[in-house]
Amino acid sequence: MEAIKVEQSSPLQGSVNIPGSKNSSLALLAAACLADEPVTLLGIPNIADLRVIYELGSEIGLNVEHAADGAVLIDPRNISSAHMDPVKSSTFRSAYYFVGALLAKFGKVSIGYPGGDDFVSRPMDQHIKALKMMGASFAFFDRYYTVEAKELKGATIYFDMITCGATINVMLAAVRAKGTTVLLNAARDPEVTDTANFLNQMGARITGAGTDTIRIEGVSALKGCTYTVIPDRLIAGAFLMAAGVTGGSVTVQNVIPEHLTSCIAKLREIGIEIEVDNHSIMAHSTGILRATRVRTAMYPGFATDLQQPLTALLTQAGGKSIIGERIYPARFNHAYQLNRMGADIKVRSGVAYIKGGTKLHGSLVHASDVRAGICLILAGLCAEGTTTIAGVQHIDRGYEDVVGSFRALGANISLYNSEAPAAMGTALRESN
Repeated sequence: MEAIKVEQSSPLQGSVNIPGSKNSSLALLAAACLADEPVTLLGIPNIADLRVIYELGSEIGLNVEHAADGAVLIDPRNISSAHMDPVKSSTFRSAYYFVGALLAKFGKVSIGYPGGDDFVSRPMDQHIKALKMMGASFAFFDRYYTVEAKELKGATIYFDMITCGATINVMLAAVRAKGTTVLLNAARDPEVTDTANFLNQMGARITGAGTDTIRIEGVSALKGCTYTVIPDRLIAGAFLMAAGVTGGSVTVQNVIPEHLTSCIAKLREIGIEIEVDNHSIMAHSTGILRATRVRTAMYPGFATDLQQPLTALLTQAGGKSIIGERIYPARFNHAYQLNRMGADIKVRSGVAYIKGGTKLHGSLVHASDVRAGICLILAGLCAEGTTTIAGVQHIDRGYEDVVGSFRALGANISLYNSEAPAAMGTALRESN
């Protein structure tokens, strides 16, 4: 089993090029199935979740080729089935995008239940409600569910809660539905806008993406195009925090600073100097970190995917910090791992109370999900001794060569194979 070994490192220095957004890429690859011609996507990262999508796609007739320049060439013309392998499609959450992408073309989609990181509650009720309003029916089985619709019709849909996944999924379904669909209380995430821009380039008629009201006029056909995915704001934010953890200076290149507005504001509040350019952001440590209070929220609020690396940063900030997790209240497995390293964090009812300024020491820890893994890497960079992180497969789901990226900044980090972390990871999962 692979594990990551992290040694206490000198202040990180340098720049890192941010890859394409994982969350956008998942949506764009599904959206490409709506086209009637080949599509070329640029900037798609080479990560585990996307490799599963390629496998799923090939099984239903989707042809995916990787060009030498990193472009992903997608030809949906030979898709012959909308039956997705229930096991593979349950390995990541956003497989449900294939429902929206394939339903209008095939009339029936079969797929496994949402998987991915385990934050206890990932309800599908808004997906179900919206698609039913458009004429779909659902049938639920032990390992999979089916969605069927003889014809999808436009509808005015109000989301009872802001949900990025349901907004994208229903938008995909509405693109080739008959009539006009209006989404109210829609998610405003950059990934929603990115998906809408891609669909529009293929010939869709979508307006309002990036606001809470999206209007989609159904079309009968979509053409091919070449499109570049937006950079991953969540990876960028984590690297900015790494500068504060180690007392260094890190520049993230190829970013859209507007997507990180709330993160930048919070890092400045904590005491990190931030310089923003057109397509880059530099974070420079002043040597002083201040405690803060954070509540995660849907975009443009502070992202839930950034609270985990932020927790590692706040263990080094003087005073008592409080993080309220309003999106996934159970998303605090990383806090228990940080406590193994000497942190003083108490979690109650979706809120973490962090006593900062504590010295961390290397330990055997387990990454329970993608962002928790980055949190533990940041903690390991400032901890005395050696930190061994198991659960590398979770990190691989969202980061391409994370070890190489940190090493390029001067981090003392390496990947190795060992039997010990496997047993240790099992024990840690059982203890939490």
